[in-house]
Amino acid sequence: MPKKKLTGVVVSAKMNNSAVVSVEVLKEHPRYRKRYRIQHKYLADNPDNKYQAGDRVVIEECRPLSRRKRWRIISQEL
Repeated sequence: MPKKKLTGVVVSAKMNNSAVVSVEVLKEHPRYRKRYRIQHKYLADNPDNKYQAGDRVVIEECRPLSRRKRWRIISQEL
């Protein structure tokens, strides 16, 4: 099974080797067909503190690294 990949923006990179990534998804209501945005925040592994707040990044699902960290930043989206 392939690993999930999501695109989001780094909201906070104040922790050591960790970053909070906000991913916004556009969904559509099943009955009324109105589109609305949903925002999720993921705690992701930030190796060598490479990415800072405001960077647009791609995160990938990985094994549990800590209690809340299950994602890893793999690249920066241009």
